[in-house]
Amino acid sequence: MKSHFVILVAVALAAGPVFSDTTSGSEDEAVTETTEELVPMVLDAELVEKGKKVFKKCKACHKIGDKAKNGVGPILNGIYGRAAAEVADYSYSDAMTAASAEGLIWDEESLRQYLKKPKDMIPKTKMAFAGLRKDKDLDAIMEFLKSISQEP
Repeated sequence: MKSHFVILVAVALAAGPVFSDTTSGSEDEAVTETTEELVPMVLDAELVEKGKKVFKKCKACHKIGDKAKNGVGPILNGIYGRAAAEVADYSYSDAMTAASAEGLIWDEESLRQYLKKPKDMIPKTKMAFAGLRKDKDLDAIMEFLKSISQEP
């Protein structure tokens, strides 16, 4: 679990500083300014559409969109790149909370592993879904999850 966190930190460190402190006026006043812009992910529109179809398997428990509310599972808006067990007002399993405390971030690698067979990755997860076995379904759902994780 910790490897996901380390990878993200390494990528962030390799990219260089996102913020820099400069002094304005006196040494006690620090002004923070952005030195880099976030670059949106480039998505494959065809895979996103296929992912919408694959997501039908998820809709019974997970919701998305502006008016989404937690249900059997947490809402999935912004899932890609987010720390596990971070949706407000959702009661996660102790196992998922522990995975989050260990640094689990929902990135390409972790989402693929989890969605392939959730209970293999987090044995006592509340998610009862058996998993997506086909790589083409995993490719599609990954692209779809990325698409719902970007700001409009």
